[in-house]
Amino acid sequence: MKKQAADASNEITTELGKIVISEELLATLAGYAAIECYGLVGMSSRKIKDGISELLGRDNLGKGVEILMDDDRLVVELHIVVSYGTKIREVANNVMEKVKYTLENITGLTVSQVNVNVQGVQVANR
Repeated sequence: MKKQAADASNEITTELGKIVISEELLATLAGYAAIECYGLVGMSSRKIKDGISELLGRDNLGKGVEILMDDDRLVVELHIVVSYGTKIREVANNVMEKVKYTLENITGLTVSQVNVNVQGVQVANR
């Protein structure tokens, strides 16, 4: 299993030609799918400095996602922040299922793994 950055393998060849889906688009789709899940506050930046995670806005959801290829299948790494009081395992499982379903449905590509890294917990404002 050789993991590499997702570039040329995001191609779909049809009788009319090639369709190339960018890594950036895949990351954005994964981010939008994840943010729809209950208990998820937002996406967190992949690059955490000094242990401080940055909550990303809707325009930057893809920055909390890394897309890799593993033998012509997508491997998705998500960095998320969950809401305090939710069951982290359930939120993570929901995110995994939603992202896998969405990417496979929209792109036609196969997703072999969705890995969720919970970067933090946020308490709701009262």
